[in-house]
Amino acid sequence: MRRSAEWYGGDDRNSYIHRAWMRRGLPADAFDGRPHIAMANTASDLTPCNAHLNEVSRSVADGIHEAGGIALNLPVVSLGETQVKPTAMLWRNMAAMAIEEMLRANPIDGVVLLGGCDKTIPALLMAAASVDIPAVVVPGGPMLTGTFRGVPLGCGTGVWQLSEEVRAGTMSAAEFQRSESSMIRSRGHCNTMGTASTMGLLAEALGMTLPGIAGTPAPDSRLLEAAHATGVLSVSLVDEARRPSDVMTRASFLNAIVALAALGGSTNAVVHLLAIAGRLGVSLSQDDFDRIGSGVPLLVDLQPAGRFLMDDLYRAGGLHAVLREVRDLLDPDAITVTGRPLVSYLDDAEVYDREVIRARETPLQPEAGIAVLYGNLAPDGAVIKPAAATPALLSHRGPAVVFDSIEDLHARLDDPDLEVTADSVLILRGCGPKGYPGMPEVSNMPLPAKLLAQGVRDMVRVCDGRMSGTAYGTVVLHVSPEAAAGGPLAKVRTGDIIVLDVAKRRLDVDIPDEELAARPPEPAAVAAYATPTRGWEKLYVDTVGQANTGADLDFLVGSSGWTVSRESH
Repeated sequence: MRRSAEWYGGDDRNSYIHRAWMRRGLPADAFDGRPHIAMANTASDLTPCNAHLNEVSRSVADGIHEAGGIALNLPVVSLGETQVKPTAMLWRNMAAMAIEEMLRANPIDGVVLLGGCDKTIPALLMAAASVDIPAVVVPGGPMLTGTFRGVPLGCGTGVWQLSEEVRAGTMSAAEFQRSESSMIRSRGHCNTMGTASTMGLLAEALGMTLPGIAGTPAPDSRLLEAAHATGVLSVSLVDEARRPSDVMTRASFLNAIVALAALGGSTNAVVHLLAIAGRLGVSLSQDDFDRIGSGVPLLVDLQPAGRFLMDDLYRAGGLHAVLREVRDLLDPDAITVTGRPLVSYLDDAEVYDREVIRARETPLQPEAGIAVLYGNLAPDGAVIKPAAATPALLSHRGPAVVFDSIEDLHARLDDPDLEVTADSVLILRGCGPKGYPGMPEVSNMPLPAKLLAQGVRDMVRVCDGRMSGTAYGTVVLHVSPEAAAGGPLAKVRTGDIIVLDVAKRRLDVDIPDEELAARPPEPAAVAAYATPTRGWEKLYVDTVGQANTGADLDFLVGSSGWTVSRESH
């Protein structure tokens, strides 16, 4: 029996109410066994990258109707990465929890998940995993490439590059502002291999999209065609009772890790994939990212690790062309929402531009996955993206310059008297899940102005926060446990020698363990930690886990299923 029949079937008062209030244009047979499909839609004018999803949902609805289903628009919590303060990550878990509850509480048999901007696809997948009703993702797609002064401009990455040129004195503020209207050329999310692009592509690598849709540019009419086909597919998912837990197995997550490395994807994928796996009860750890992905070659020449942008990847052959190059590393049994294995869709994939998608034998980098570091500075681990780092800095020893908060960083970074050299290691703490709260994207700290003026463009940076997937540099992030959770990062002092050795997977402060253990946390750091007294922030700080487990709330880990606990009265 369909879930919706629990609401609409029968002739009692409750069934009458459920049917009567929905009789607003629905056909007479709408309640006679036709599958009811929700479109969990994150469209919002305040989430600019998702604003076009209302149009996409109409194509999904057409497909649902064609297949005999009932399409139901379900607006859900939306998070605009560029808009909300202090950081969208503070509400990823809230969005996932709210979406989960709406999917469980309503008379629906399946759901199409419409997302685009960074946190929306992870939140949608976490929710669907927790409820485990038939579900499929429609990624909103990247924007088209803009140009400035005749040069392609990657959104996000271009901001970091151009803003540093302003601080270095090599670009005027007026010229910087002139680039603003060139960067965002069309609807869609960031066109670099940032978190939005990464999670859209990994949703397909996990098997949770119509094969071939991920990476389709948002303005491309083929996205609407695929959205229509997804609507049709959603009805068959209900008929065949194929659920997220059938698709997102451990094998699927390991395939996603291979894809993440080959694409040069965002480090944020680590916390998102861990959180999604946690909702399903799938065994996945951050060490899997290093073990499975670190030896995978980087094949895609996209910003921030390379030169091109997302519509170049699409015209060059897209995700399937990339995966075909590493097919031997993929689990052949991992299925997609169609019921067919992911690898079965790679036979016809072709590479049309070898500048954008490299051959396995001639990669952009031979080993490009996420590296997981341990040491006395990161007992539970930290991550670094070697593909975005300066190779010479991957083995480095230098004195720490410590900032106790983001505000402290902003206040002192450009002070001409700041004692810092190119060999220094910038440390920023109090930016983890609990400390800020919400684990903001601040780990790729700006470089001190006086070093920029000297031509320095990268330094080793260490932080317990995250960084934008559009960012670059030799940045160690997700340090766990974070400073606010009692991690040793809280005890580091300016002048301590920091030792980074990515090849050996080590991150240490060069002082005896006994001395480090005996040190109290720095009072200025403790004073800057978040201390919310009410609302979501308090619930979040009191229950959020660390980055190495996905930064989910402890009481949300695990699936709760679709059963509603009480009948309506």
